[in-house]
Amino acid sequence: MSPIDSYRHLFGLTGRTYIVVAFLARMPLAMSQLGTLLLVSTATGSYGAGGFCAGALAVANAVGAPFWGARADRLGQRRVVALQSLAGAAGLVGILLVVDAGLPWGVAAVASAVAGLLLPQIGPLARVRWRPITADTGSRQHRLVDAAFSYEGAADEASFVLGPALVGLGVSVASPTAALALAAAGLAVFGTWFALHETAAVTHAATSRATGAVGRLLTPALVVLCAAQLLVGAVFGSVQTGTSVLATNAGSPGLTGYFHALLGVGSVIAGLAVAGLPARFALSARLRWFAVGLLALSAPLLLVGSLTALVPVLLVLGLTVAPYMITTFTLGERVTPPSRTGAAMTALAAATGLGYALGAALAGRLADWGGHTPAYAVTVGAGAAAVLVSWGSRRVLERAQSHRSHQPEPAATS
Repeated sequence: MSPIDSYRHLFGLTGRTYIVVAFLARMPLAMSQLGTLLLVSTATGSYGAGGFCAGALAVANAVGAPFWGARADRLGQRRVVALQSLAGAAGLVGILLVVDAGLPWGVAAVASAVAGLLLPQIGPLARVRWRPITADTGSRQHRLVDAAFSYEGAADEASFVLGPALVGLGVSVASPTAALALAAAGLAVFGTWFALHETAAVTHAATSRATGAVGRLLTPALVVLCAAQLLVGAVFGSVQTGTSVLATNAGSPGLTGYFHALLGVGSVIAGLAVAGLPARFALSARLRWFAVGLLALSAPLLLVGSLTALVPVLLVLGLTVAPYMITTFTLGERVTPPSRTGAAMTALAAATGLGYALGAALAGRLADWGGHTPAYAVTVGAGAAAVLVSWGSRRVLERAQSHRSHQPEPAATS
């Protein structure tokens, strides 16, 4: 089955409306961090205050994600994601009200953390739905689930390209307030729509049948995969920081978002192509070689001296980012009991967010000392660590995947 046939089959199972809704529902999370940064920075005149509030939102979201994922496994995505969507939208409005009232920026930081804690991780939860959705496809299911995870990886990358672009457009046309208000409205509408879609009920029914085999969540394999995701998060954070420094020194700080988006362009293309990889190219082997690619393709960042030279490097680096992330999420789904998949997917997303914060903070410190090149050295260092983690954990991942493949699937009930 070709990738195009796989995608056509997948979209036929859910209907195109679901695909559109699930994509739009993940946009507010991609918009909220930059929107908060610009809103608070504009109101206070301090980028430090804006950055702290945006960071508080991102870290709180990462900390809360596994909790909400576990609740979704137990109670169903309909109840949990609907609550998160409405409460998260209210949380974003809360940031707007605090800033508009002229309260100290520390209050805005608390409001940002509350909003981040409530915002749903739509991408990871959408991944959870695909195995139940494809349950009746027989021998094609593994291939279809692999294609679904490839699509979800590409969709996540696209959202983190388009989300900040929408914020920039909102700021240009109106104000940071309008941009964050748009994110709140989008979450309330599309997040709730995603939560109430019939695929959520199908997923909860399948998860409920699997409650007899709960098992541990934090297995050695999942810990390894969380470490792998933390490192790719550090890549994102350090690349954005290094690019910001380079653009600012070139007199065009406003170009940072557009250059960072180049990383997403290559990721979207490569992510969609992952579905065409042969089944004999095992997941654990993919992770190892995509990690090697991450290191090799990030190394040229150390030689970049201008924005012009940065363009091809970011485009090419993106070609290995999405395949690496798709592989970790696919492995996470394969090595986790069905009743804990939501918690596992959100734990991986949380590790990515924490890695972003760590990478950005470390790169920022080094950039203050020596400019963009030391910041990009954090990117290369993260790539080297990814190689060590993936190659050093080869047997752990293969053993965990083999163990899960011999576990019986929960029997269907009428």
